[in-house]
Amino acid sequence: MACEIERKFLVEGDYKSRAYAQSRIVQGYICSAHGRTVRVRIRDAKGYLTIKGASDAAGMSRYEWEKEIPVDEAEELMKLCEPGVIDKTRYLVRSGKHVFEVDEFYGENEGLVMAEVELASEDEPFEKPDFIGREVTGDVRYYNSQLMKHPFKEWKK
Repeated sequence: MACEIERKFLVEGDYKSRAYAQSRIVQGYICSAHGRTVRVRIRDAKGYLTIKGASDAAGMSRYEWEKEIPVDEAEELMKLCEPGVIDKTRYLVRSGKHVFEVDEFYGENEGLVMAEVELASEDEPFEKPDFIGREVTGDVRYYNSQLMKHPFKEWKK
């Protein structure tokens, strides 16, 4: 069983000048029920189907299964998704031996920029780049499946 361990942070400051790669991502959810999600993603010219289980109490670890699928199949599956879509550009930034994935959101989530880092264990140390702000690991409002239902632009400041 594959276990994804990651921490999420808000982003403050410049990250684009440090990115070594970027890609456009559009994704929808066939299922976004509590404790499980089935996601369809188109990343540049590739399609993916991902199934995720419930997060642990800290929100850092959960089961994840992902399979690359033909982009035309991903486009067809997008038609089955729940209302709403996540549209973002992902920037990859190295920091020490880790890579931070920085997502800049568009559409209903415009103005939100988050970074996540995948870890081998929940207590693995990592170097935080200077653009890393407040940690939001475990805050369900920042899960992509929730941003689809309750977009950032609807949040009260």
